[in-house]
Amino acid sequence: MTRSSAILLALCGTSLFHTAAGQGWSQQFSTEAGPVIKLRKCTAPGQCTEKDHRLTIDANWRWVHKKGTWKNCYKGNEWLEPCNNGDGARCAQECELEGNDSGKYKGTYGVTPHEGGVQMKFVNKHKDGVSVGSRLYVLDGTGGDNAKYEMFKMANNEFAFDAEMGELQCGMNGAIYFIEMEADGGASKGHNKAGAKAGTGYCDAQCPHDIKFMDGEANNKDWKANEKDKSGNMGTGHYGACCNEMDIWEANAKSNAYTPHPCSKPSFYRCEGTECGDNDKGERYKGVCDKDGCDYANYRMGADKFYGQGSEYEIDTNKKLTQVTQFIQHDGTDNGDLVEIRRIWKQGGKVIKNAEPPHLKIKDYPKKGKTFECKGYGDSLSDDLCKSQNERFGDYNHFQHHGGHKVMGESLKRGHVLAISLWDDVDVSMMWLDSWFPRNKKPSEPGVTRGPCPGGEQSTPTYVRQKYPDNVVKYTNIAVGCLGCTTPGVDAGPKARKEQSKNYPECPYGAAGGRDGKGGGSDDEDENRRRREGKGGKGEDDKTRRRRGGKGGKGGRRRRKS
Repeated sequence: MTRSSAILLALCGTSLFHTAAGQGWSQQFSTEAGPVIKLRKCTAPGQCTEKDHRLTIDANWRWVHKKGTWKNCYKGNEWLEPCNNGDGARCAQECELEGNDSGKYKGTYGVTPHEGGVQMKFVNKHKDGVSVGSRLYVLDGTGGDNAKYEMFKMANNEFAFDAEMGELQCGMNGAIYFIEMEADGGASKGHNKAGAKAGTGYCDAQCPHDIKFMDGEANNKDWKANEKDKSGNMGTGHYGACCNEMDIWEANAKSNAYTPHPCSKPSFYRCEGTECGDNDKGERYKGVCDKDGCDYANYRMGADKFYGQGSEYEIDTNKKLTQVTQFIQHDGTDNGDLVEIRRIWKQGGKVIKNAEPPHLKIKDYPKKGKTFECKGYGDSLSDDLCKSQNERFGDYNHFQHHGGHKVMGESLKRGHVLAISLWDDVDVSMMWLDSWFPRNKKPSEPGVTRGPCPGGEQSTPTYVRQKYPDNVVKYTNIAVGCLGCTTPGVDAGPKARKEQSKNYPECPYGAAGGRDGKGGGSDDEDENRRRREGKGGKGEDDKTRRRRGGKGGKGGRRRRKS
């Protein structure tokens, strides 16, 4: 799930529905009734069972009020009495989240059932103001007071879904991702009486500070408004919410990526200080989570004609597509170590292999007439490929510092919650996904251009909210199961790729090739800056502060993303 805090609810006036998260639970004013989706679980090819699962919206999107009254505890980007004094325990005891009926899911948040899946609308105007985007979680059944999150254990398994992405333009992100949240949403901690049914307990690898309640207390210590948020709705507190994150899908109609983000702490972890790895303190690479992740983004890898809008692309986002992600263990068993993550596509009845990375196959290197394949070259993620990508693009391999695929796999064995979000990016306007970024680099340098979007003003939240308010994304046919079991025509594939020799030559830094894999890309004199030894600078270059409300900011993920 590239994150910065993008809590995307912008409610104004005297509305009762202001972005906030409380720890009590009320259905006094509205009975909770999120949309129901169908989830297929497959134990063999063609042998699947289907069950209804209710979605719930994240607690940060809900109205929080004093118990038994209409009085807000949070409004705009400010805490109100009894939460404006930094006493997180008192705030959690005296305030509660309100339920949302089906009318509010549709009218306030733009979330509606669609063909056994879900449709999410970008901007939603209603009688109380305007809301932007949403973040949803899958419950373990159809709801109720004792509902918990459905926990997905992906070792030696695959995850599949259908997506209709054609309306998501530059600067927008429709994300599907796994995060190691607690099954009860943290209901066993402190004063959290709401739990999973109310969408509590969010965390991701960006360690977002905008999660308003965590560990059963309000995150109101040192709370301040987010100056980048033009809607006057977002803020950040003292603590961050960290956990392992596996971004299955961060995408719009122009570009896409999938990215594992391992952390050194298991499950939900409330961070403070340096362990949060805050960008604005220059501590990105000192935190407990890998914020960059190891991303496989087709366009960024140099395959700029693989995914996009129009018949000239192998995957045409004007049409429905099927995406399958496979988690490959070293020994082919559920207990093995995760060593590879694969992607397979299907569109128009045709199974399509993921594109190989042109930037890691370099012509006329090390001398004219020769072609050099960087270590791990192929169409899937592995530790070898991640190492080569960082060498090629000049990034610090924080992914390996936090244990790489092995640690990510251990987290996935413990179980993850599935998050589905739609968001925009107040920090860097989603340029890490679909434009060229960082902006002080040449677009021709390998790894800098991530999509065809111009970036800048046309990707800012202000612009996309005004230009594309009614645009939607649709996700259907969600399935999980054994390798080769969820999607007709997609088989289990070969055994895991083997690690290549430790003596394999390094992948040359960007100056050895341009966007077409030929010589002559960059004239960057600071080649030794590459950070592959872990001696990087501030590290603000790559995927700086992403999403969802957490990648939101997935908090951004995915988001985010925060």
